[in-house]
Amino acid sequence: MKDEGSATVPNYSLGERDRRWSLAREFMQRDGLDALLVFGEHEDAGPAPFAYDTWFTNARAGTTVVFPRNGDPLSLLPMEMFWRDYLESARRGDAVWIAPERIRPSRDSAAIADTLTALGLSTARIGVIGLEPYPPWHPEGIVPYRQWNTILSTFPAAEFIPVAQDLSRLMMPLSSEEIAVVRHAARIGDAMVAAMVDTAAAGVTESAVYAAGMAAGYACGTTPAAMHLYSGPDPLARAIPPWSYRPQAPRVLADGDVVSAEIFSNVGGRHTQHQVTITIGEPHPDLLRAAGVARSTYDAGLQALRPGSSFGDVVDAMREVLDAADGWEFGPSLHALNPMIVLSGFPADAPRHIPGANAYPPEPNHPTIGADLKLVAGMTFAMEPNYVFGNHLAYLGGTVIVGDPDPIELNPCTARLLHAEGARPAVST
Repeated sequence: MKDEGSATVPNYSLGERDRRWSLAREFMQRDGLDALLVFGEHEDAGPAPFAYDTWFTNARAGTTVVFPRNGDPLSLLPMEMFWRDYLESARRGDAVWIAPERIRPSRDSAAIADTLTALGLSTARIGVIGLEPYPPWHPEGIVPYRQWNTILSTFPAAEFIPVAQDLSRLMMPLSSEEIAVVRHAARIGDAMVAAMVDTAAAGVTESAVYAAGMAAGYACGTTPAAMHLYSGPDPLARAIPPWSYRPQAPRVLADGDVVSAEIFSNVGGRHTQHQVTITIGEPHPDLLRAAGVARSTYDAGLQALRPGSSFGDVVDAMREVLDAADGWEFGPSLHALNPMIVLSGFPADAPRHIPGANAYPPEPNHPTIGADLKLVAGMTFAMEPNYVFGNHLAYLGGTVIVGDPDPIELNPCTARLLHAEGARPAVST
């Protein structure tokens, strides 16, 4: 594998900081807000993290941001190690977005209350990011009950309004600097895939394949979230491998197996996803049929992913292909990235096709979330069509940017089946 660690890495300028802060101020002005209160999730949260705080700070995730409309944001930190990171970054000459005087040493309810009071926001109208659902991990927001109850009790005259959905839609069209970072993340994801394809073979453990992919991400200069990976002749699951949470040996790959994986690359708070199906030996005919449907679905989505269309239009175009086939869809085929606020629906009864599924509770309906979102150039999506014939699942796709007018595929190599016998996907440019 080529070592990408020393390659030129795009970064964010202070102009990017000013663009984001100006966007937030304009949003507050438009909606009559006096401030934003932004909760961030722990930095080791894994895929689909709730990390809006980093959009404002360009720093470690897991902070709380208070941004007054007529001032600069303040960052409330979980522990002193965070401000030491700021200090070390400044000593190294990095551009630090939050000045020392805008740092607070705690993010508990008392620290939030002190900050709001000091800023004269005791009776203000405050937009909150952290109260609304955020799929898939936070169906009712991330703010702890005790903390939020204390804030409400402390400020009975203030008005707190959930604003994550509205502000997210303003964040989604990426700047040219952010697009450069997303492209870099996508190249790292491709390098991870290439390492996995090179490693996969009969007689190799699936943990060795996993390790090769993750090591490639580390070598390229990022810390990827734990990937989802299953292997076997016909795996029908999508999660971190069982040996990562249960004491058991990893599977040893055999001829006729597939490695089914979902890879997450993250650079500077901009994320890409890569859907991987690697075959060991001759693919099963049902897998080839399923891959054909998934690929046709991918192509239909690409054709529809254009400025002025709605997210629902793209979902409908992909659904037309899926509904016409006589197998079944395993899970959602399309969702937003950066941030992940819209998600395609899929039939609730689809998993009933899995032998033994009737012993488990029925799933609720899976409607499309955010069908009305209007597409704008610079938005990023994980296009991940999947389909099953028999028990053979093909999961394909990668990250796509809404272009003007044509979509920009960042990972065409994973929009097809990959074969372990020396076949190595080309790294996208």
